[in-house]
Parts: sequence; structure tokens; C-alpha cells
Amino acid sequence: MRERADTLGDPDHAIDLAIFGALGDLAQRKLLPALYQLDREGLLPAETRIMGLARHDHDASSFQNQVSNTLRARVKSEEQDEKTLTRFLYRLDYLKLDFTKPEGFTAIRRWREGSPRPMVVYLSVGAKLYGDICRHLGESGSVGEADRVVVEKPIGFDLDSSEAINDAIGSVFPESRIYRIDHYLGKETVQNLIALRFANPLFGTQWNQNHISHVEITVAEKVGIEGRWGYFDEAGQLRDMVQNHLLQLLCLIAMDPPSNLDADAIRDEKVKVLKALKPFTGEALGRDVVRGQYIAGTTDGQPVPGYLEEESANAQSQTETFVAMKTEVANWRWAGVPFYLRTGKRMPEKLSQIVIHFRQQPHYIFDPDQRDLAANKLIIRLQPEEGMALQVLTKDSGLDKGMRLRPGPLHLDFNSAFPKSRIPDAYERLLLEVMKGQQYLFVRRDEVEHAWRWCDRLIDGWQSRETPPRRYPAGSWGPVASIAMITQDGRSWYEDY
Repeated sequence: MRERADTLGDPDHAIDLAIFGALGDLAQRKLLPALYQLDREGLLPAETRIMGLARHDHDASSFQNQVSNTLRARVKSEEQDEKTLTRFLYRLDYLKLDFTKPEGFTAIRRWREGSPRPMVVYLSVGAKLYGDICRHLGESGSVGEADRVVVEKPIGFDLDSSEAINDAIGSVFPESRIYRIDHYLGKETVQNLIALRFANPLFGTQWNQNHISHVEITVAEKVGIEGRWGYFDEAGQLRDMVQNHLLQLLCLIAMDPPSNLDADAIRDEKVKVLKALKPFTGEALGRDVVRGQYIAGTTDGQPVPGYLEEESANAQSQTETFVAMKTEVANWRWAGVPFYLRTGKRMPEKLSQIVIHFRQQPHYIFDPDQRDLAANKLIIRLQPEEGMALQVLTKDSGLDKGMRLRPGPLHLDFNSAFPKSRIPDAYERLLLEVMKGQQYLFVRRDEVEHAWRWCDRLIDGWQSRETPPRRYPAGSWGPVASIAMITQDGRSWYEDY
């Protein structure tokens, strides 16, 4: 077993953490295991306390027992440590609270009395409750000048609702203390994308329309709705995935170098990308965007129902479960470079990756039959295994091969390259940055709103055309039209490496 730190986290970063929705799926599946891992790594200061808040009948002891069972079930056996678990459970308290009623919030103020630590409010609840909770916290006198709030996506349903929610949060917490999470930004590979681009001249000098022909971003989900019909049918894949995850990845790929690594320097550059995204108008709505909805098919050889056959489904629903599009960043760096985005449910595999396609050499001297191989590709894999690979061409070995070319990867697999280092979950990194008071991995309000403006125009275009989503079988890579969209440009989707 590896050695652990003898001391626990920087005491200057100690917090009182209030998790609203502590019995919900996100808290139990992600937040509490992430906090346990931080404690195990010696990164959770000894003075840090955690309050779980929910509507169910529990006391501190029964809540601790539930969290203990959760951690034993969700944390790998080799990462379970009884000493850490005992210490972590001792930090936990519980408060039964109806989030919509102001009278119960004075209990939070009493819990905080005398504490010198800032409070971090984590809203692991639906966005519709953000305003009520923040307002009640403010009115009860529970919020101090150093306190922070963490909110999950999606923030709103469109621009208007997003502005209303952000106004409600902002009436209690200033922007400098609001942490909007997109968990993709906490992934190790996304951090390495920033290092790759801005620390390596090899890529920094090539990262523009002179050297890159096109970019693909794929976020594929193998699962279907998983009992979330009510939420998902209102949102759809565009709001649920494109408006946040895919656009954030696009921004990190396309942004200009920031002046430094400060939060606002990075976020200023991302906003410029969002402002430069071309809208879909006229013929482009039908030509460059494909909506899909899965029908019955197979996953891992087992039959699965279609979207309209899921539990509690509305058989008349026109909600999309798949979106593919070709867009462009209209600026000097990226003029003429298409960005192909694709995301969907009931895909053949769970996959999140970015593929950067570099242009071919202007003059080709090898076998004409192999010309389609003659371009380098940078593949950035976010899941299931995080890593990067640069596909290059070399001569095929053998006396009889002549100058036949063979593609092969220069491969950085994080699990293989760092076998003794556990790759932290995105939430571990994000929670640690919240404790430190650092915002560079979090989304600023104007980022959210520019993304909504772009998506709202696309949704309005869909509604005006009244075109139903195209069907695709569960277990496939989406509607045939999404393949035709990229094929008409003489390209194809890069499925794996």
C-alpha cells in the first residue's frame, strides 16, 4: 500500500461544506466518494466539516451509516482504508430541511456559529431550487462574506431562465464566489490539453487554419434515459450535452492563448470563441445539423426499447436524443475549419474524444493508393480511458515493402504511463479547487449565457421548421444523415484509435 501524507491538507483551505441534496444520486455517487478520496490523499484539512441536507428523516448517526455503506460499495477495495473512513465519517453531520421553506434555514446559521471557516454551499439539487435556497440562506443570515456556492449544470432551460437563476444566485453570492461546475473541465486529459497547447511549441505553432483541416468532438453515451424521462424530455440532448460539455471542449480547443493561467484570463478567451461561433440559419439548419431519436435496438447483444417505449414515455415526443452538427469559429485563427460535434444516447460505446485532423503535405510523393493516410491526427480521449495519441506515418518494415506507409500512434496512456498514480476523478479536482478558492476550472456567467444564445437560435430554427428527429437504432452511431453530413465534405467520423 502506498504511503499517505502524515498531515491533512492546508488548514488555510478548511471549509464548512453544506451539501443540499446529500441523499441524491450525484452526492452519493460522486461527491461523497470524491471527498473521501481527498481525505485519503491528505488533502482534506482536519478542521473541515460536512453537513448533509435533505428532506428525509435521518440524524447524524444514520447518515454516517448510509455514507459508510455508499463508500464501501463505490470505492475500490484497494482504496478503502478504515482509518480514513473513520476520520471521514466523523466529519459528517445531517440536517433535515425543506428547501422551499425559509424557517428551517436558521439551523444552518446555528451550525455555523463561531466557525472561522468559510462555508461552501453545494447545490446538488435541481436548478429550479437554486433561487429559493440562496434566497433563504441570505434572509436567514447564514451567508458570510467569504462563503461560496457551487452549482451544477444545466443552469436553466434557455437564456431567459438561465438569467433568472443567475440573478437569484447573484443576489446573495457575488460572481467571484460562484462556482458553476462542468465536470468535464476537471478531467486530467482536459488539463493536459491546456498544457499540450500552450507548453509545447510543436503544437502551439500548428494550432490554426493553416495546419488543421478539421476537428471532431464526440461524446457518446451507451445508456438510454435511465429513469430520467421527465427531466430529459424537457431538455433534450442539445440542452443536456451540447450547451455545456461539448461547447466547453470546443472553447478549450479553439481559444487563443490566455495571457496567464488566472481564471478570468482563460474565461475571457473562451467567451471570445462563443461569440465567434457561426449561427445556423437558412439552408444550414437542414444541411449542417442532424437531430435524432433512438428506436428499439440492441446493446451488448441484448434488446433495448426505443425512446418512445421507455417507462413513462410520451409516445408523441419529438425530443432529440442525438445531435450532430458542423459549425465554424469565425475568426482569423479558424476561418474555414469545420468543427464536427456529435453526441447521443444508446450509442455502441461510452466514448468522449476529440480528434484534431492536421492537413496533408502540399506535395505527396508516396503510393497514390495510400494518399488518404497521409495526414496526422491527434486523438484526445477523455473516457473511458484517459489518454492522448498522435497518429503518425512511418515506413512499413520488411524488405518487400518498398516505401509503403503504415500509420501508428505515439501513445500516452495515463494508466500505463503513470502506473503508480491513481487518476483522480474530476469531482476530486473540482472540489479541491473550490476549497482553495480558485475558479479557473469553473464557468463564468457570461460563458453560460453566450452558449444559451447560440443554442436558443438553433432550437428556434428547429421549431420553425417543425421537422421531426430522424430515427436511429439503439446501438448504432446515430442517423444515417449524420454520416452523410460529414461524408459530403469528403470526410468520415473517426470511431476509435
